[in-house]
Amino acid sequence: MGIGRRDVLKLAAVPIFRLQAEVPGQAEALDAAVLAAIAEVVLPAEADRPSAVDAFVRWIREYKEGADTDHGYGNTRVRATGPSPARNYAPQIAALDSAARAKNAGAFAGAPLAVRRAILEAAIADAKIERLPARPTGGHIATDLMGHYFGSSSASDLCYGVAIGRDQCRGLPGSDKAPAPLRRRAAAPVAPVAPVAPDAPLAPDAPLAPDAPLAPDAPLAPLAP
Repeated sequence: MGIGRRDVLKLAAVPIFRLQAEVPGQAEALDAAVLAAIAEVVLPAEADRPSAVDAFVRWIREYKEGADTDHGYGNTRVRATGPSPARNYAPQIAALDSAARAKNAGAFAGAPLAVRRAILEAAIADAKIERLPARPTGGHIATDLMGHYFGSSSASDLCYGVAIGRDQCRGLPGSDKAPAPLRRRAAAPVAPVAPVAPDAPLAPDAPLAPDAPLAPDAPLAPLAP
C-alpha cells in the first residue's frame, strides 16, 4: 500500500513541531534579579552588564532541543542538539539562595557583593568547572553567563578598546581603516571620603634634668726612673 498525502503531511510536520517546541520551565529559571546579581560578580565593571544578561537570556530562550546541527568538516553525520542548559538553572539558583540564607544574607540577589562572590566561588568549585564553556552547557549558570559574554563580540571590543565588531556582517567600505576607539562607560560615582578629625596637639616635652658634673680625673703616677 502506498503512502497517502495525509501521511506525508504528518511526517513533514514532525521536525517542524520539534524545532518549535518550548522547553518546560525554561523561562521561569531565568530570574532577572538573580542574573543581574551574578553578572555584578563575574562580569567586568566596564562591561554593559544589562546587555550581556539580555543576550544570554535571548540565547537560552531561542535554544531548541533536538534541532539538527550542521556536520563538521569531513563528517557526514548530523547531530541533534541536547537538552536545554536552562533545565539545570532552577536547582542551581535554589542552591545559591540556600547558601545566602545560611550566611544570614537573605536571598542571593539581595546579598552583599562579598557574600555573593564567596557563594559563587564555592558553587563553581563544587561543580568542578575549570574552563569556561564556548556556549552554555548547564554546568552552572554563572559560568554559562561568563562563557557566553567572554566569547562575544562585545567582550572582544572591550578587551582591545576598539569597535572591532567580530562576527558581524560588515561591508567593504571602511575596511581599510583601523577600528574606532570605544566610548568608555562612565564609572560609578565614588562615595565621598569622610573628613578626618585633626590630630590632638602634642603635650610639650618635659625639661631634661641637667647633667651631673663630671669628677676630675685622678693625677697620673710619675714614671719610675
